[in-house]
Amino acid sequence: MQEYVKELSKYAIAILMAVHTFCGFLSLSDRMEKSSAVHVLQNMLLFTIQFLMFINLGLAAKDMQYIFFYVFVQAFLLAAAIMVPIVYEKVNRLLLNNMCMLLGTGMCVISRLSFKKAVKQYVIVLVSLAVSLFIPWLLSRIRFLKKLTWVYAGVGIAMLSAVLILGEVTHGSKLSFSISGVTFQPSEFVKIIFVFFLAGALWENTSFTRVALTAVLAGVHVVVLVVSKDLGSALIFFIAYVFVVFAATRNYFYLLAGALGGSGAAWGAYRLFSHVRDRVTAWQNPWTYIDSKGYAITQSLFAIGTGSWFGMGLFQGNPRAIPYVEADLADEKLPLSNMSLHTNYLLWVIVGLSVTGTFILFLLYRERKLKAASKKPDQTGQSEEKEQPDTVEETGTAKEDGSAHIEGTGEPAEPNEPEEQP
Repeated sequence: MQEYVKELSKYAIAILMAVHTFCGFLSLSDRMEKSSAVHVLQNMLLFTIQFLMFINLGLAAKDMQYIFFYVFVQAFLLAAAIMVPIVYEKVNRLLLNNMCMLLGTGMCVISRLSFKKAVKQYVIVLVSLAVSLFIPWLLSRIRFLKKLTWVYAGVGIAMLSAVLILGEVTHGSKLSFSISGVTFQPSEFVKIIFVFFLAGALWENTSFTRVALTAVLAGVHVVVLVVSKDLGSALIFFIAYVFVVFAATRNYFYLLAGALGGSGAAWGAYRLFSHVRDRVTAWQNPWTYIDSKGYAITQSLFAIGTGSWFGMGLFQGNPRAIPYVEADLADEKLPLSNMSLHTNYLLWVIVGLSVTGTFILFLLYRERKLKAASKKPDQTGQSEEKEQPDTVEETGTAKEDGSAHIEGTGEPAEPNEPEEQP
């Protein structure tokens, strides 16, 4: 019986995930936008998928700790689905459902690799949820946060510089430092205050001078990360700057300049850093370097080929055959190991469609709604740009006898009555 459950669950998970994705696209239509039925159905599918994942995990491992962990994960997802819309009344339910889906699936994936790390990750997301629910109350009482524009920039540069000076070298890059056995990676926090800095700098003033000043300070962030050889974070900061500036100015020149500048920076990184050249070479032809540069990629391809479309089943593979399986490829979702959730290629294709497609269509849909709102007439039936005339002189032509002719009616207006003398 257990074998039937484990074998059938990998097919059921992919099918239910496909239905979850379809519901996401369906909720973008005008007809279903305000309907909660689709979102409720997505939640039901989410909890069913989670049940199948963790039951499969518990049966394969023959360990009840996965079942107990499942209860805690479901409690978290239920709290997020209920409490977030209460605190954030205008929250987009589609994005919230996708967030819960990714968190729940990620918890199962991490549990398969390391139960200890899964528990640690659960504590992190639980604290994050509590903090996110507290933010609206905090912002309603603290009004000066938007005035700390340059403080955000200074703190961000200082924290990244601290990593550059005190950081530990991990595989050639300075990413973090440890205090009393606790490891900190400041770039993750700086990503948040970096966006605060950009928003504060451009929310009222989008002149060329302000954009240039913002570019200098953003460039300092990026340069510090490049010197630390944290090129991934440097790329994220650069892309964030370009798109925030474009969103604030609606100037395609900045978007084009960012694309050209990013291309130049990528070429420079390829010329300056040997590990970037190694990764490009391995990406172009991993089979030529199967025992060195392309080892991780080829092992991942072997895993996908072994697992076929639906994978081999939980605990039926060997994820440790791939280098740094818990750190590197866990973020790439697809080629992790020859087990059900990781090499269920169809499942992760559906997840990719669900996330990327939903975000793209959501942005296009909102853009269309904003354009429609800008063309909507006011209550008088007139456009906001057109003002109503107030006086006869604005609509008619005055005559010598003091009467006025109203244009468009052919009727004379009443002559002005002489004022009475006191």
